[in-house]
Amino acid sequence: MARSCDVAVIGGGPGGYVAAIRAAQLGLRTVVVEREALGGICLNWGCIPTKALLRSAEVFHLMHRAKEFGLSADGLGFDLDAVVKRSRGVAKQLSSGVGFLMKKNRVEVVMGTARLAAPGRITVEGADDIEAGAIILATGARARELPGLEADGVRVWSYRHALLPPHMPRRLLVIGSGAIGIEFASFYNTLGAETTVVEVLDRILPVEDAEISGLAKKAFEKQKMRILEAATVTALERGQDTVTATIERGGETLREDFDTVIVATGIVGNVEDLGLEALGAKVERSHVVVDEYCRTGVPGLYAIGDVAAPPWLAHKAMHEGVMVAELIAGQTVHAVAPGSIPGCTYCSPQVASVGLTEAKAVELGHEIRVGRFPFVGNGKAIALGEPDGMIKTVFDAKTGELLGAHMIGAEVTELIQGYVVGRTLETTEAELIATVFPHPTLSEAMHESVLDAYGRMLHM
Repeated sequence: MARSCDVAVIGGGPGGYVAAIRAAQLGLRTVVVEREALGGICLNWGCIPTKALLRSAEVFHLMHRAKEFGLSADGLGFDLDAVVKRSRGVAKQLSSGVGFLMKKNRVEVVMGTARLAAPGRITVEGADDIEAGAIILATGARARELPGLEADGVRVWSYRHALLPPHMPRRLLVIGSGAIGIEFASFYNTLGAETTVVEVLDRILPVEDAEISGLAKKAFEKQKMRILEAATVTALERGQDTVTATIERGGETLREDFDTVIVATGIVGNVEDLGLEALGAKVERSHVVVDEYCRTGVPGLYAIGDVAAPPWLAHKAMHEGVMVAELIAGQTVHAVAPGSIPGCTYCSPQVASVGLTEAKAVELGHEIRVGRFPFVGNGKAIALGEPDGMIKTVFDAKTGELLGAHMIGAEVTELIQGYVVGRTLETTEAELIATVFPHPTLSEAMHESVLDAYGRMLHM
């Protein structure tokens, strides 16, 4: 016998559980099907546990700087098992919290593997079928595996293995310099691993503004991290205690030994065995094709988050979940604007951005004004002992529209939201210049960057 509901959500990650909560708030009978753990990759194996690890590394780094702050600390060290245990505890706490939210909002949770059997009908392994007026796919994504570079969990790791390390790396190779790769490189490098990062493109953090990428590279190299750009790992020879990597770069072939390799070469959407093709949903490069309202083209079938269009970020998935739930409920909604979705990388120093890079703005034909302000001119940054960083803003010279903002430095992942709100409100330079920023704060550097774009910078 099939259970009936208004909305069925396949996947209990950030997009899925938020969609379910919002649908339930709107009075829709809602069921979530999850095959592994509520909270999905983000809460269990991604965003949250990695930030817990990075926080431990940050504290460890500050402990070594104690003398700068008039403090003393002797016998510094770390217990990797304890660091990981704390990270897993944080993940467990938040995943359990999602279960509480489901009960609070009267969302039924069915554990099992789901498949689209027909329009409006889902089969669940080991459970009753589900008939739903609307179905939201939120199945997420997983790490991309390249031939010859597959993770084995022993010496070659995916992000999951890097979160539960069987040993502390001594010589670490990280393949890929996107957010995942750079965050793990930053964590293990801070704990003392001799770290090499290989990026196939011509610069690390390739989705970021080129100037910010350059500053990040300098900062990482100052931390004794080795960066190889425009390079490709073509083979991994696995031994008992070592992995020999073949690296092609600039016409040269390098063969180097590492004891650990982390592969962070992107993601693929979880689209297999869902029955998408039989229903007529289109899949391209492992992701479901959707329109700006996350509609698949199959009546009543939506796809959100990492299984659908980029950017593949948890906060984008959550926002899409709310939008789709409201759309199903018959409300007027606004499409999610990809250009106003911030990106954050929690390495040290942190990197954050929103909107167009300088190069992209020029490519699209904008006449631009660019402002910059270094943290070395900010009183709070100096007081914190964090003078390395910069805020960069890009404006349309004719209209004053804030086209993009790009940051590197302490706590910029928190600061970026100020510019995100500004873009959502269609703020121009005039409103930002007239805004009073509190003193002393890092946010004052945001104000100064805007002022600099218009020849009015005060503190440099």
